[in-house]
Amino acid sequence: MSGASEGLADFVSSMGGDRALRVEESLGEGFVRLRVAEAERRQAKHDVRCVEDAVVEMLRNARDAGARHVYVATAREGDLRTTTMLDDGSGIPADMHQRVFEARVTSKLESVHMDRWGIHGRGMALFSIRENAVSAEVLSSAPGKGSAIRVVTDATSLAERADQSSWPAVGTDEDGREACVRGPHNIVRTCAEFALEERGTCEVYLGSPAEIVATARARAAQSVDGSELLFMDSLDELPVIERLRAAADARELRAQASALGLEMSERTAHRIISGQIRPLRSVASRLTHSSEPRDASVGEREVDLVRDRRGLRMAPADVEEFSRVMERDFALIADRYYLTLNGAPRVRVSGQRLTVTFDLASSD
Repeated sequence: MSGASEGLADFVSSMGGDRALRVEESLGEGFVRLRVAEAERRQAKHDVRCVEDAVVEMLRNARDAGARHVYVATAREGDLRTTTMLDDGSGIPADMHQRVFEARVTSKLESVHMDRWGIHGRGMALFSIRENAVSAEVLSSAPGKGSAIRVVTDATSLAERADQSSWPAVGTDEDGREACVRGPHNIVRTCAEFALEERGTCEVYLGSPAEIVATARARAAQSVDGSELLFMDSLDELPVIERLRAAADARELRAQASALGLEMSERTAHRIISGQIRPLRSVASRLTHSSEPRDASVGEREVDLVRDRRGLRMAPADVEEFSRVMERDFALIADRYYLTLNGAPRVRVSGQRLTVTFDLASSD
C-alpha cells in the first residue's frame, strides 16, 4: 500500500467510515463542513416530508415538461403506496432515465418556475423523491412521447394522511378565485389544488390504476390512426398514453398497462374494453361542476342533501354520480369473486333510507 493510500485509510479509520463520507472538513469545537452530497441528502429529506409532497413535485415536473394532460394512479397495499404518473409532456431521453433522479440534474438551464409551492427548477425534485421513497423509476419515456414514472413509498417512513378518500370543499379565496377551502390535506386535495392553480395549462385526472387506464384510453381515442399501427414493430413507438388506446384486446391492454406501472387483472382489462369501467372527469371538472347556479354571496359551496324533516332529497345529477362511484368501488369484490355487473348500480332514495342495488350478470 502506498503512503497516500495508507494516509487515507488512517483518516477514514480515525473518523469512522461513514463520518468521512459525510464530512468534508472538521473545523474544531464540534463544527464540521459537510460534503455537498450529504448537505443535499439532508435538504432532500426536508423537501419531501410526506407522500403528498412527492405528488405535487411530480405534478410540477409534468407541467414544466409541457404536459397538457396528467394522469395520477395511486393505490395502497399494506404500508406501501404506489403512485404512477403518466403525462403527454416533452419526455425524457433513454440515457437520462436514471440520471434525472440525481441531485442538480435539470432541463431548465435558462428557466426557473416560481409558483405557490416555491421555486422549481433546481434539479432537486426527483432526487428528493428518490431519497424518501422505497423506489422511484422512469418506466417509459422518450422525447416527444410523454412519460410514465412510478414511485413506491412506505407509510412507516414517509407519512401520509389517514383519510385518502375525501374530496375537498371548494369556495372562493380572497381574490375571488375558486380554491380548496376545507378538507384533509391528502393526495386528492394536493391534486385538486394543483388542478385549480394550473387550470388552462394542464388537466389532471386522479383515480385507481383501472380508472386511469379507462380514462387515458378515452382521451387518446382521437389521436391514434389505425393505419399507422400496421407499420409499427411495437406499440412502444407510440406516445405513452396512446399505447393504452392502441391495445387490441384485454391481454394486450393488461400488458401495456403493466409496462406503464398500472397493474390490473385481465378480467379488469376486459371490463375496461367493454365500457364497464367509465372514464373519469378531470379533477378540476369534478370540483367545479354544479347543476345549480351558485350564490356568489356564499364563500363556501356545500350541498345539503337533507332539505327538510320529511326525508332525504337528492338531485338527479348527484344520484347519477353516486351510482358511478358505487360502480367503481364494486371493482374491489368483482376482482376477488369474478363478478360482473349487469348495468349501472341503481340508487333509490326513500325517506331516511338510501338503497343501492347491484344487478349481477349471470355466470357462464
